[in-house]
Amino acid sequence: EEAAPAPKKRRLAAGERYVPPPRKLSTGVSFGAAHFAETSYYFEGGLRKVRPYYFDFRTYCKGRWVGRSLRHVFGTEFRAQPLAYYRAAARAGRLRLNEEPVRDLDVVLKNNDFLRNTVHRHEPPVTAQPIQILVEDSEVVVVDKPSSLPVHPCGRFRHNTVIFILGKEHDLKELHTIHRLDRMTSGVLMFAKTAEVSKRIDEQVRERQLEKEYVCRVVGEFPEHEVVCEEPILVVSYKVGVCRVDPKGKFCKTIFQRLSYNGRTSVVKCLPRTGRTHQIRVHLQYLGHPIVNDPIYNMEAWGPDRGKGGKIDKTDEELLKALVEEHRSKQSLDILGILEEDLNSSAENKDCGNSGDCTKSAEADPINENSCPANDTKDPERNDIAAYLLNSDTNLETLEKNKEFGSCENQGGQTGEEGSEEKDPLCMECRIRRRDPSPKDLVMYLHALRYKGAEFEYCSKMPEWAMEDWEE
Repeated sequence: EEAAPAPKKRRLAAGERYVPPPRKLSTGVSFGAAHFAETSYYFEGGLRKVRPYYFDFRTYCKGRWVGRSLRHVFGTEFRAQPLAYYRAAARAGRLRLNEEPVRDLDVVLKNNDFLRNTVHRHEPPVTAQPIQILVEDSEVVVVDKPSSLPVHPCGRFRHNTVIFILGKEHDLKELHTIHRLDRMTSGVLMFAKTAEVSKRIDEQVRERQLEKEYVCRVVGEFPEHEVVCEEPILVVSYKVGVCRVDPKGKFCKTIFQRLSYNGRTSVVKCLPRTGRTHQIRVHLQYLGHPIVNDPIYNMEAWGPDRGKGGKIDKTDEELLKALVEEHRSKQSLDILGILEEDLNSSAENKDCGNSGDCTKSAEADPINENSCPANDTKDPERNDIAAYLLNSDTNLETLEKNKEFGSCENQGGQTGEEGSEEKDPLCMECRIRRRDPSPKDLVMYLHALRYKGAEFEYCSKMPEWAMEDWEE
């Protein structure tokens, strides 16, 4: 049989730009050696840190960009950086369109254009506490996840995630997530080693055959009798990861049972019967017993009653603003897993998957798992600094002189001493000194103790803070 003739390339009109056909992206690609080698970890002051590294954000041209210039798209959709930054990035060879360096930001985008933006990436620190492997066999890996670690890449986290640490330090690759834990929640987390096992357990999840048991330490004297809370929950902001009780929300059910009370705080066992975002935390807040150190639901921003009985007396916008202000004043925005500029955007950028708790699919294609080259922001002061730095001749002169560095080639995250990385001339993060959180700031007293299915049951040790005789 004769092979089908290759499709003829259409002849281009004078001055017309050729766009190659889109590549087939394999679905469900897992992270491999090349991803893990992008950078390395170092440990300092009880924290696990990631050396800053160069990273490619890649995206196909969105429908709404067709017919618009790159300059226009950067100016309206990617305002995390001023236009001066993108001009300098183009000059340094960091912007590529269909793998060709962008020479002119006035280039008009066409359907199927493929954009690659190389950025110098900084990740927030997480706790240095190791991930303990509870069980590993031919079908599953079960770990005890420390607080502060996202399960998989999302928002600003990539290497500081359970998936990457297991891949890099335990050689456990191609894991399938079965369930998730919030970034600040610790405890039993299960991965399947094959798609078949994952599918089998997913079916149990759908048929409500899985039981989860959590333990937490809450404010005040929790009632001694069993408490059932069935208040519906609504997501207020995906970006900041905030929910509240609202009649328009989704049906939820949690059963609570007090285990101990020390005169100030109570240890409570929680059995969620549904799996909504932040369900246990929101229900405890509603009951007037928020988790002792919950960085969202035990904050003054919720008002004098801290949201008890669903009484907030603020619009959602006012609530988010108050939460951000409270963290800003404590210099603890990092604990929310977000940057100052992530919060200044008016529209929530759905492409960025920037929720603090990473609700995005773990099986996303790793090439595009953060599909936008930058986040939307409106921070005039920051933009002025950036514009000044990038427009000043001296800076661009150093960039031009140092072609190899400016183009990010050969920058696989290799650096000298712990944390003493070379500064990137274009990177705003390199110019900011951020205060490190203390390891204590990175613990929240909510722990997944047990995960039970039809033919398995996995359990971790009781955390120290849940012991009856524990002292703050």
